[in-house]
Amino acid sequence: MSASLTDFATADLRTLSAALAARQVSSAELTRAALDRIAAHADLGAFLHVDAEGALQAAQAADAARAAGDTRPLLGVPLAHKDVFVTRTLPATAGSRMLAGYVSPFDATVVARLGSGADDFAGAGMVTVGKTNMDEFAMGSANENSAYGPVRNPWDLAAIPGGSSGGSAAAVAARLVPAATGTDTGGSIRQPAAMCGITGIKPTYGLCSRYGMIAFASSLDQAGPMAQTAWDCAALLTAMTGFDPRDATSVQRAVPDYVAALDQPLPGATAAQPLKGLRIGLPREYFGTGLAADVESAVRDALKTIESLGATLVDVSLPLTELSIPAYYIIAPAEASSNLSRFDAVRFGHRTAQYKALAEMYGKSRAEGFGPEVKRRIMIGAYVLSHGYYDAYYLQAQKIRRLIADDFARAFTQCDVIAGPVSPTVAWNRGDKADPLANYLADIYTLSASLAGLPGMSVPAGFGTGANARRPVGLQLIGPHFAEERLLQVAHQFQQVSDWHRRSPF
Repeated sequence: MSASLTDFATADLRTLSAALAARQVSSAELTRAALDRIAAHADLGAFLHVDAEGALQAAQAADAARAAGDTRPLLGVPLAHKDVFVTRTLPATAGSRMLAGYVSPFDATVVARLGSGADDFAGAGMVTVGKTNMDEFAMGSANENSAYGPVRNPWDLAAIPGGSSGGSAAAVAARLVPAATGTDTGGSIRQPAAMCGITGIKPTYGLCSRYGMIAFASSLDQAGPMAQTAWDCAALLTAMTGFDPRDATSVQRAVPDYVAALDQPLPGATAAQPLKGLRIGLPREYFGTGLAADVESAVRDALKTIESLGATLVDVSLPLTELSIPAYYIIAPAEASSNLSRFDAVRFGHRTAQYKALAEMYGKSRAEGFGPEVKRRIMIGAYVLSHGYYDAYYLQAQKIRRLIADDFARAFTQCDVIAGPVSPTVAWNRGDKADPLANYLADIYTLSASLAGLPGMSVPAGFGTGANARRPVGLQLIGPHFAEERLLQVAHQFQQVSDWHRRSPF
């Protein structure tokens, strides 16, 4: 590998797009480099499936298309997909033994939009190199729940990468691929992005199609991009979004050019202060007891930088933040218990080898196929939906969900963007939070935006201190519905004057 190719192999999406357009490097070269890096860092556990042959064929096709005049900006750039998206050429297991070896007859819409496209829309032409590891059925905050082994944080192999999109986050942070897809139900893009030091955005609910995404909690699940920079996420989001008639929750809305929006000046902005006039709300509930000192320090420093760019910091309140945990952990398991009922060993899923009756087949197959956390959430969900408990638990949680959304609506009358930490702490060591409740509490700052269906993103903002000096910290940005352009603008301007997103673990 030449020195220049070594540089390109770890470059961001924007650099690779320009290099491919200028014929400074080929898709085949980039894809081989990505495959080599994936093999060299197999100890991270970031990938569950790698398709070297298929990826190289797609790369060669991309090079031929560029030679013929195709100018799609992402054409030929390597990409990885979270294993929750079904694919025609690779298994889709959702990190579970229940779906071991399953290959879909179709591609998820997100996969098709970023790849070769479909009958009713053209794809971006990116090259899928493989599928990334994840918490089983996207249930977890640490990526320790995968049936195929944990993912390790490339910054510190003893640490968790965050979950459930930890495989995607680790792959991008380690520069195995320049970009990856993730899904966010209660923080599963933002939290691993923060803990691995990359940029990730959860769009407004309904903006990206859920067709072909293996469901966890249908009213919360949302696909989103994970990459090095805000520019990269903007380019990916532009390619990923669009109305999909096959998804009943898909929003009929024109797709903005998120990349072009990055450089659109805000009203009152100047060259020296590109964020002048923007109001950044700081919820007092995000900066109280439970927030680690090193995380708060990094977030406060990032906010000072944003303030120096012209933004005004204002205090706001989201008083029901602490209720987001009980509300989420009633609603999400309830939907999970319903969604996962389809895996009955008849229509879908693992079937036990020995059984004497149908009921025994159901019981043994599901007991063998599902892991402990999935079983726990199925049981919680079945309980809260059962006769006599629906009104007491599930209905009350839905009412709290509405009130949480109202909290945000009031806050956005005082500010344009809400900012704060993504997680109360940096990444912890694997096994340190064996108690499920301890893991649930790590989602305190991300759950409420998911319950309200709002867009949120994580931007690299520094590192911990002392023993945590190699563990990244993320700054969370939350906006009103369909304010992705605004969030990306703030993140982009911050990244013009900071270099946290440029740092890599190797």
